[in-house]
Amino acid sequence: MNPARVHALIVGVERYDAGPGWDLPGPARDAVAFHRLLRAAGVPDAQLRLHLAPLPPYVPEVAHRPADHATLRRVLVRELPLEQGDVLWVWWGGHGVLDRAGHLRLFCADASAADKLGIDLDSALDRYAGDAVPSFGEQFWIVDACETFEEDLALREPLPPDALPAGRRNLAHRQTLLRAAGRGRTAANDPERGTGLFSEILLGLLTDRAAVLPAPPDPEGLFPAVRARIAALREAGRTLQYPEIRLQSPERTDIVAPARADAGARPASPLQRAVDALLAYPLMQDPVERQAVVASLDPRVTATLSRHPKARTDVVGILNGLARRRPRALWDLFDAVVALDDDPDLRKQLSAALGEFAASLQRPGDQK
Repeated sequence: MNPARVHALIVGVERYDAGPGWDLPGPARDAVAFHRLLRAAGVPDAQLRLHLAPLPPYVPEVAHRPADHATLRRVLVRELPLEQGDVLWVWWGGHGVLDRAGHLRLFCADASAADKLGIDLDSALDRYAGDAVPSFGEQFWIVDACETFEEDLALREPLPPDALPAGRRNLAHRQTLLRAAGRGRTAANDPERGTGLFSEILLGLLTDRAAVLPAPPDPEGLFPAVRARIAALREAGRTLQYPEIRLQSPERTDIVAPARADAGARPASPLQRAVDALLAYPLMQDPVERQAVVASLDPRVTATLSRHPKARTDVVGILNGLARRRPRALWDLFDAVVALDDDPDLRKQLSAALGEFAASLQRPGDQK
């Protein structure tokens, strides 16, 4: 990936015209950290549009532009569509609300109680999926904002429509959208440490994958790791959010969200949970490190494994192959993975998932 063909819009809003009741320490700091990642990956500074509204005493050590509604709308409607490039990153941290039409509104720094100025994320995605934006065939959008229902905020007046102009739809763009909260949920923030929990997780995972930046990582490999870490935070009582990923391309349109116990949806299978738990480890995304794990297993078992260059397909083949040949080898796989990465939360998730998968393989009369 040529960094000269990469652009980014990076927004972090901590302070609002609505006053101290809206203060949100963290998004500006997270935005600067993401800016730093892309600069380290070689993206020219002129192609990184950084828009901040920081809260004192934090003073960013990097040049930035305002994060008011007029400025951000101008960037989205007039400036970015004129740029030439292959990849667009969008990072947005701040307050948000899910309006009555189901659109996520992202409040800008000049939002007030009487005038809740914001960007309609869904209309922005529509604009960037059509001929109004000729470039940026690959887009990766990351949004750390609440999705509380508009009606739950007891607003005196409904949010006014504020859609961005959209052109003619086409099949020239591939969009990945990662949303932190989930429908009707709040996105947790740690004001003392000055970071959003979702942003902190994404920054850590992207740092682990710095070798592939500034190209976007495989979203289907990244999301299981996000899901596992958020699940651990839910179990610890630190958040109630359920992150969501939307994949839209000429070949597919999918929305992937973790199954909730209260949602009435079909629960994930033991195999799916085992696959997700393995892919939560960054090392399992790297084909070289993944091969190192397999190479440490009994070659009499691994010699006939079905392998694939795509991480998720490969992990499915590894698990099914081990289960067919020698189910006890699943625990050899566990030992090999945790020997390379001893993250306690991931270890707990993997142990539970492999235990459930192994139990699902046993039939009456099988020896333990």
